[in-house]
Amino acid sequence: MIDLYDGTALVDGMTLYRAAVPEAGALFEALRRELDVRQEYLQFFGRDVAMPRLTGWYGDPGATYTYSHLRNEPADWTPSLGRVRDELRASLNVDLNSCLVNWYRDGNDSMGWHADREPELRDAIVSVTLGAERPFQLREGRKGAPISVALPHGSVLVMTVASQQRFAHRLPKARNAGERLNLTFRRVVSV
Repeated sequence: MIDLYDGTALVDGMTLYRAAVPEAGALFEALRRELDVRQEYLQFFGRDVAMPRLTGWYGDPGATYTYSHLRNEPADWTPSLGRVRDELRASLNVDLNSCLVNWYRDGNDSMGWHADREPELRDAIVSVTLGAERPFQLREGRKGAPISVALPHGSVLVMTVASQQRFAHRLPKARNAGERLNLTFRRVVSV
């Protein structure tokens, strides 16, 4: 069972639970077998550029989500993703209806500065880290000094949607880092 009782506030609206997933190793292995992730491409100045990670979108029927001009129709929940969603719902009393999966194959995969400000988002964004520990960086606005926090295997980061108005975050490249799986649960609504 996911344990969200001993968290550390990082900044206003973001709390990290470092050892929240007691069966993290078994969950990581199950998800490696169950998930269907793919290489997505973004358009920059008329060129297709590969995103520096693999992604997948899972959720309830109708939980469509658009970011970076990519429209994501949800795949059905896998058994393991559904179990984690149910445990997070019970622990946080939040209706999570979708999950963005980011699969970082090694330290060369990354996520640039961004904030999850899409109008479809409601409540909390709940990020589960499995695999290699990586630095996660936060900054206030576009010019704030970055704060770096290690996200260990089995940790859960809870971010309010309101925190996304004030803070940006990223997962920079990390030399010699191993494989990492990030499950970002959220509630999306049609707008």
